[in-house]
Amino acid sequence: MDAIEKAIRNAFEKGNAEDRAFRERVYRSAFAALDRALQANPDVTVEVAIKRRKAIQAKITEIESEYLPAVPDVGSQGDAPAVELGADTAPPVETGQPVSSPAVVVDAPVQSASDAPRSRVLPIVPDIMPDAGLPGAPAIDMSAPASAGAATEVAPDRDERRIRGRRLPLTAIFLTVTLLAAVGIGLFFAVQTGVFKTQAQLDTAPPEAPPTVEGDDFTPAEGDTGPAKPGAADQSRDWINVFSPTDASHVSAPSDAKAEVMKDDTGSFLRIRSGASGSAISFDVGQGVLEKLAGKHAVFDIIARSEEGKETQISVDCNFGELGDCGRKRYAVGQQQNEYLFDVPFPNKHPGSAGTIAINSDFDKQGKAADIYEIRVSVEP
Repeated sequence: MDAIEKAIRNAFEKGNAEDRAFRERVYRSAFAALDRALQANPDVTVEVAIKRRKAIQAKITEIESEYLPAVPDVGSQGDAPAVELGADTAPPVETGQPVSSPAVVVDAPVQSASDAPRSRVLPIVPDIMPDAGLPGAPAIDMSAPASAGAATEVAPDRDERRIRGRRLPLTAIFLTVTLLAAVGIGLFFAVQTGVFKTQAQLDTAPPEAPPTVEGDDFTPAEGDTGPAKPGAADQSRDWINVFSPTDASHVSAPSDAKAEVMKDDTGSFLRIRSGASGSAISFDVGQGVLEKLAGKHAVFDIIARSEEGKETQISVDCNFGELGDCGRKRYAVGQQQNEYLFDVPFPNKHPGSAGTIAINSDFDKQGKAADIYEIRVSVEP
């Protein structure tokens, strides 16, 4: 016995089941209970609701046939009076939310009591829609225990569950593919724009060279450090003075060049200006100084600046007699006082004579001047 039949028969036990009007109220209560159950489940489609309603209609037809008299197999059938479900309201059924529906007539052929029963004819029960609750009708409980093999919850049919089951995986697959595509595009642009490059990869420019200007004939010696701030090369060195503005007697200037001792708030300096021929001003390096440097690695330091408002490029040449030279050096000299360093490895020889350091104040031959504060040398420890 399924849940619908059990609920109806339980309701019959609460009244006179032989009374057609009572049975009618029970049937309407059953339909009302079904509608409340259907509306309580929002997932139920219209097609499923129609199927459930047809099922309860068939069950009511089967139950109602038990209360109709039998009719003979052969012979004329009497006209069956119509059994019309009245406009009374059905009793409440505790299974869900109420849904209004039109009243339906239940027609069933009824045979005279004098006729001999031969067979039974099922009544015609149209789709009964519930009215409001009928007072005095027994309550119908459409629920059934799990052991009875029936449940009152009206679930969507198998086809609908199968469609929903297919729809969810497809949605998940679409979202997953979209997300993966977005991540892939983001990674591609990140690689193209260099987001993942390290600082070492980004800093591909060569290190800044010291502010020196190299000409075709410029061959700096190994270890030449270029300009340095004043005093930067003083640490742990024993400097030997080569030139000081206080003694300009060891400076030689050609006829078209000038060398003049001057002084300002930075101290005394020798302002040299090379001539149009590009001749250089020579600074003597005493033989005694060269004897101290023979066989050693020496570092020369020229402390200089350019004339105010006129940056220049100076070139430096050396002649140390038997000890060789220093190669040609070229430096960009600014308006701030700086130290311009170069080193010379001396052979272990006797110099035999003094040497010279020649400085051209303007390599471009535009008549610019350079201020020489000091020239000194030290031996590498």
